[in-house]
Amino acid sequence: MITATILQAILSLAQLSPKITKWLSGTSIDFVSRQLLDIAKNVTNSKNEAEAIEKLKNDKKMFFLFQRALISSEREIELAVIKDKENARTRDIAIINTGRRNIRADVMVLAAAIGLITCLVVIIIYRKTLPGEAVGIISTVAGIFGACLKDAYNFEFGSSRGSKEKDQTVASIINRM
Repeated sequence: MITATILQAILSLAQLSPKITKWLSGTSIDFVSRQLLDIAKNVTNSKNEAEAIEKLKNDKKMFFLFQRALISSEREIELAVIKDKENARTRDIAIINTGRRNIRADVMVLAAAIGLITCLVVIIIYRKTLPGEAVGIISTVAGIFGACLKDAYNFEFGSSRGSKEKDQTVASIINRM
């Protein structure tokens, strides 16, 4: 279980290295968060997360070492994320095989679609009266809903060819272990 302290620390690390944000999803978030915080504490020789983050922010050499450690651990973290997606797809298949629907997933996709459409309708209807900042914020929210729909489609139908090839390569590595 992720505590508020761990969540705050991992978000601080994500600000230092945007690569981290792509790993923070699904049930693997607990493993990934702890792994990343351990890397930060080991690199900085710190006893706690706050001290490690402070050192990474203020010491370029330690930040560089942290980046190198992330690259070294990337394979293990990517495998955890892929395994998490694989488990979620297996769960969905099991639900469908029992003759039921995955209502939670249906609601999530429907909510994202409604959110996207609502944002676009608001922009179209009120475009002349809304200040530019409001249009920017609503457009950003619409982009987030669009990204949610993209993720749902990637989950349901698979992702791009290049990503499929990467998944196959990683799967073959897993099978060799």
